[in-house]
Amino acid sequence: MTTQPKVTILVPNYKTPEITKICLRLLRKYTDFSQVRVIAIDNDSRDASLDYLRGLPWIDLIERPAEAGDTPALSHARALDLALARVTTPYVLSIHTDTFVRRADWLDILLAPFAADPRVAGVGSWKLETKTPLQRFGRRVEQFWKTALFRLTGRRTFRAERFDDSLHYLRSHCAMYRTDVIRELNTGFADGDEVAGSVMHRKMVAAGYRMCFLESVDLGQYVDHVNHATMVLNPELGSSASNIRNGKKRVSDKLRGIDADALLADDSLDR
Repeated sequence: MTTQPKVTILVPNYKTPEITKICLRLLRKYTDFSQVRVIAIDNDSRDASLDYLRGLPWIDLIERPAEAGDTPALSHARALDLALARVTTPYVLSIHTDTFVRRADWLDILLAPFAADPRVAGVGSWKLETKTPLQRFGRRVEQFWKTALFRLTGRRTFRAERFDDSLHYLRSHCAMYRTDVIRELNTGFADGDEVAGSVMHRKMVAAGYRMCFLESVDLGQYVDHVNHATMVLNPELGSSASNIRNGKKRVSDKLRGIDADALLADDSLDR
């Protein structure tokens, strides 16, 4: 009997040839492909990353031309919805090209909350960053002082959603949803022309479904995320010079940590 896939994995791509290759080769290395279907959506890259995607026999590729009104965030969300229309599996998972799978049981940790609670409609994280205890303590101190400053002066020196859990939503770097709930609520990643998944998340909560946030320290054992690699590697998208400088170091450090050179040399994972 042929096993039917449970999960469709959506991977938007824009002009990150090496990152895209690493992402998909790790996906191929650590995933049971009897359980998944992969749809890559190219956002009008016209570069080597698109050439690479065209040569992969184990993905479905959608080539999405640029649309009027596209911004980096909106083109990403629209790409996800273009693929979402083709999803027939019970679950759909969005990842980024700078999301790197680390272990063969990575899907299990995302599927487990659905099996445990039928009211769970989505599983993922707000941030997927591996931080030391000292860094986590520093974040709490920052939260305390900036919140106190706002209460005293009315001057907001931080984005509220950074520290207010009620404003968090599952981020598209690694977010799994029940497909039937998405259809039931007639929603999608680009709903409201907001950041991918934010309106969809709020609609699911309003409908009485539960959204399961996994702690970065836990999810990070299975899936790693570089964070904003596409923006960093494509300065024309609008990142500041300091963000690009710091981001390039972050990307370089992360790639060194996963032995990216070996992955880039191993084209057996493309077949």
